[in-house]
Amino acid sequence: MPPIAYPLAAWATSLVPTPGDLELADRSLLDVLAVTVAARSDPLRSLTLAGELPEAARWAALGHVLDFDDLHMESTAHVSVVCVPAVLAAGSAVGPAAGGGARAYLAAAGVMARLGAALGWSHYRRGWHATCTAGAPAAAVGAAVALGLDLDGIVRAMALAVPAAGGVQRAFGSAAKSLQVGFAADAGVRAARLAAAGASADPAALDQWFELLGGDRGALEKALEEAEPAVPGGLAIKLFPCCYANQRPIAAVRQLLEPSAPVPPLELEEVERIVVQTPACTLQPLLHARPRSGLEGKFSLEYAVAATLADGWPGFDSFTDQAVQRPAVQDLLRRVEVGTSAGGEGLLWGQFEVELRLRGGSVRRASVALPPGAPGRPPTPQELWGKLVACAGGEAEAAWLQAQTWDSAPQALREALAAADGA
Repeated sequence: MPPIAYPLAAWATSLVPTPGDLELADRSLLDVLAVTVAARSDPLRSLTLAGELPEAARWAALGHVLDFDDLHMESTAHVSVVCVPAVLAAGSAVGPAAGGGARAYLAAAGVMARLGAALGWSHYRRGWHATCTAGAPAAAVGAAVALGLDLDGIVRAMALAVPAAGGVQRAFGSAAKSLQVGFAADAGVRAARLAAAGASADPAALDQWFELLGGDRGALEKALEEAEPAVPGGLAIKLFPCCYANQRPIAAVRQLLEPSAPVPPLELEEVERIVVQTPACTLQPLLHARPRSGLEGKFSLEYAVAATLADGWPGFDSFTDQAVQRPAVQDLLRRVEVGTSAGGEGLLWGQFEVELRLRGGSVRRASVALPPGAPGRPPTPQELWGKLVACAGGEAEAAWLQAQTWDSAPQALREALAAADGA
C-alpha cells in the first residue's frame, strides 16, 4: 500500500478546476483579504511585527484573529485562511493558463478538506485544532503547486510539513489560536521551499502522523476518488466575527429581534431568563461561559446570545474587551441557561432553540437549523457586500478589495498592512 502522500499529490497535480471551483477560489481570496485587512488595528498586528513572522504566518494569523474567515464544515477547519496565505506567500511559478494561484489554492483546499474530513469529528472532539493539523500538509501542497513542483516534490513537501501539523483547542480565546494557524501556513511554505531545494523526506511520515491522529484511510481514499468539486461540501461564509459555533445561536436570537416580527421591541430589563437547547457537540469550541475579553467572547455561547440581544447585529465592536465587560451584558449572560442533548457530530448538528422568558410571563421562541452563510443557505450578494464594507471600512475600500486578483493580492496586502503599520 503506497504512502497516502502519493494519492493526495496525484489528486493535486491532476486537478482541473471547474468554473464553480474557480468561483469558489475567487470568493475565498476575497474573503481572506477582507478579514485580514479588517484586522489592521488588532493588537496582533504589533505582535506579528515584533516577532518578525514570515509573510505566510503573518497573513494567516491576522486573517484568523477576528475569527471571521470561512469554514469547511465536514473537516471543521478554516481552509482558506491557511491555503490562501500559503499560496500568496509562495508566489506562483505557473502562469494563468495553468490556473495560477487559483488552481494552487484549490489543490491545497481540496487536500485540506479531504484530510480533515478523514481525521473526522472524533479528532476535533478530542481537542485538536483541525485547521492546524490538516492545514500544515495542505499549505505545503498549495505552496508546492504554486512553485511548480512535480508529484515527487509535493510528496516531499507534505512529509516535511508533518512536524508542524499540530494545534489544540485550548488556545481558543487567546492570541495563540490565530498564531498557531499562522504557524501552519508558514510551515507549508517552508516545507515546499525546502522540497524545491532538494530536501529529502520519507513519504511514510504522513502516514504515521495520520494514524497517530486516528485518521480513516478508507474514507480518505474514497474522497480522492470523487474529483469534483475541488472542495467537497463547499465553504461556509461567516456573517458575524466570532466562532462558527456561535453563528447559529446569533441567527436564532436575531429572529426574535427582527422589526417585521409581530412582537413589540424588547428591552433588556424585560428578560428574566434565556433558555437554549442544542446538541452538546455544537458546543465543542465554546470554552468560555464567563468571558472577560473580546477573544474569549468569540468562544462563548452565553456572550453571543447576550451580545445579540444587546446589540442587535453583533459586529466588530461587540467583541472588544470593553464590550464584553459591559455590566449590563455580563448580567444578561448570567441569565442564559444551556440545555444539551447527547450524540451528534458537527457544529450544525440538529438545531438550535432559544426561548426568552420575559418578566410578566410572556415567552418568545425561535429555532434555526442552518445559519445564513452556511453551504446549504449561501450568503446573498447583499450579505457578502455588507461583510466587505464592514471589513474594509467603506464602500470605496470594499470595491478596491473586490478588484484584487491572485496576482495582485500579495502586493495589495503588503501595502494595506504597511499603511496600517505607519498609522
